[in-house]
Amino acid sequence: MPQDFEASLCQSKTLVPDPTPAPSNSSCSSYTETQHLAVVGIMFTAQTLLGVGGVPIQPFGISYIDDFAHNSNSPLYLGILFAVTMMGPGMAYGLGGLMLRLYVDIDRMPEGGISLTSKDPRWVGAWWLGFLISAGAVALAAVPYFFFPKEMPKEKHELRFWRKVLTVSDSPVSRGEDSPSEQSLQEPLEKQDGLVQIAPDLTVIQFIKVFPRVLLRTLRHPIFLLVVLSQVCMSSMVAGMATFLPKFLERQFSVTASYANLLIGGLTIPSAIIGIVVGGMLVKRLHLGPMRCGALCLLGALFCLLLSLPLFFMGCPTHQIAGITHEPGNLPGLEQFPACRGNCSCPLDDFNPICDPSTHVEYLTPCQAGCTSRVVQEALDKSQVFYANCSCVVGGGPVPAGSCDSACSHLVLPFMFLVSLGAALASLTHTPSFMLILRGVKKEDKTLAVGIQFMLLRVLAWMPSPVIHGSAIDTTCVYWAQSCGRRAVCRYYDHDLLRNRFVGLQFFFKTGSLACFALILAILRQQDKEERTQVTVSIPGLQQQQPLVSGPEKKPEEFRA
Repeated sequence: MPQDFEASLCQSKTLVPDPTPAPSNSSCSSYTETQHLAVVGIMFTAQTLLGVGGVPIQPFGISYIDDFAHNSNSPLYLGILFAVTMMGPGMAYGLGGLMLRLYVDIDRMPEGGISLTSKDPRWVGAWWLGFLISAGAVALAAVPYFFFPKEMPKEKHELRFWRKVLTVSDSPVSRGEDSPSEQSLQEPLEKQDGLVQIAPDLTVIQFIKVFPRVLLRTLRHPIFLLVVLSQVCMSSMVAGMATFLPKFLERQFSVTASYANLLIGGLTIPSAIIGIVVGGMLVKRLHLGPMRCGALCLLGALFCLLLSLPLFFMGCPTHQIAGITHEPGNLPGLEQFPACRGNCSCPLDDFNPICDPSTHVEYLTPCQAGCTSRVVQEALDKSQVFYANCSCVVGGGPVPAGSCDSACSHLVLPFMFLVSLGAALASLTHTPSFMLILRGVKKEDKTLAVGIQFMLLRVLAWMPSPVIHGSAIDTTCVYWAQSCGRRAVCRYYDHDLLRNRFVGLQFFFKTGSLACFALILAILRQQDKEERTQVTVSIPGLQQQQPLVSGPEKKPEEFRA
C-alpha cells in the first residue's frame, strides 16, 4: 500500500524518534502465536493423511503388480508406475509456478491491485491454491480403486507364445502329447501361482508374533540392506533438492519463485521420468541379470556424481549490501555509508530493498540510502516504483525498488541442464534396484520387504534430509530479520557458501549411493562365482546366470535329458 512505501522513506530524527526494538506490537501476542501453532498442526495432520493415502499405491501397489504380472513384464510395469508417480511432482511444480504468480490474498486485494511484483523479495504467492486443486484431483483418482479385484489372474500370454514355439519345433507336441519342456514351462507358473494362493491371512496377533522374525530375516539380507541404503542416499539427495532447489535458484541466480518452479517442473522432473522408463525398458529388453543390474546402477550413480562437479563453480559471489557485506575500502560506492544518510530515523525491522544500478549496491530500505521521495512510473501491465533524492546514491537517483539482479542469471539454464541430466542418470537406477529387492527376497516376504524399504526411506531419508539441508543453508545466512525479538527469516545469504554447502551435500549423498552400488556389485560377483563353482562341480560345462526378467525356466530334468 502507498503508506507502506512512505514509511520506508527517510524521516528526520527531529520529527520521528529513534526506533526501539521492543516487541510490543499486537502481532507478537500469545494469542497470535497460538493461532500459528494451530495452523502448523493442521498442516502436519494433512501431511500424515497424505502419507497414509499413498500406501495402496506405493509400496503395496509395487508388490501387487509384481505378483500378478508376468516376470518379463514386471520391470516395465514398475518403471511405468514410478514414471507416472514422478509426473505428479512435475505437474505440481508447473501448477505451483502459475499459482505463485498470484498474490497470496487473492480474495482481499485492494482496488487497483498492489505495488509489488513477483520479483520483490516481499512477494508471497498463492501457495494454498494448488492444494485445493490437487486435493480434488486425488479424490477423483481414488474412485477407480474401489473396483479393483483382490486378486487378478497372472499374465500367461508369454507362456502361450512359448507353447506355440514348442509346437513347431517338437514332434511330440505336434502329435498331441505333453512334452517334458511344456511341462517344465507349466510347472513353475503353477508353482508361482500357488505361492500366492497358499499365503494365509494372518490375524493381527499372529502378524505381531511373526513380524520381528521376518524383519530380522529381511534386514540380514545383504543385497536388500545395501539396495535400501543406496536408495536412502538417493532419496536424501532428492528430498533436499525438491525442498530447497527453488530457493537456491532464487537466491543464486535472482530468478522469481514461479520461474524456478517452472524450470524444475519442465526440465528436471521430465528428465527423471525418462530415466525411470529407460531403466525399466533396459531390464526388460536386455533380460538383465542381477550382476548386470548392479553394473547398470553403478554406472548411473557414477555419471550422476561426475555431473555434480561443475555445479560447484556455476554461480556468483554475494553482491554488495550496505551495512551487511560492508568492508571499508573494498566496496566502491559505500565509502560514505552510513554517514551519508545523515539525520534519517530508519525502522529497524523494515525491509524494502532498493538497488543502486550504477554501483550494484543494495540497501535494505530507501531510508538506509537516504531517499526522501517516491515516484511511481505507470505502465500498461504493471507499475514500477522508484526512489529519488537519495543522499547515499551518486547523483541522488532515482533508483528502482527491489533487489539487485544477479550477474550470473545467464547460468541458470546450464545449471538446470546439468541437474536434469544428473536426475535422469540417477533415475536410471530406480527400477533395476527395485528388481534386485523383488527377486532377492523370498516371495512370501516380498510385500513386507517393500513396506520395510519404504519405511526406512521415509525415516532415514525423507524426514531428516530436509532438516539437514535446511540447517546447512541456515549456516550461510549473513543477515537475519527479527520478529518479536527473535530470529525470523533470512534476508541475505553468502552465495559462495550457499552453493558449496548445498551442492556439497548433494555430492555427499551421491557418493554414498555409489559406494553402496559398488558393494552390491562386489557381493553379486562373489555369489555368482560361488554358484558357477557349484554348477560346474554338479553339471560339468554348464554355467548360467539367472536373469531378473526371465523367460521360460528350465528344470534339472531338461538338462539331464
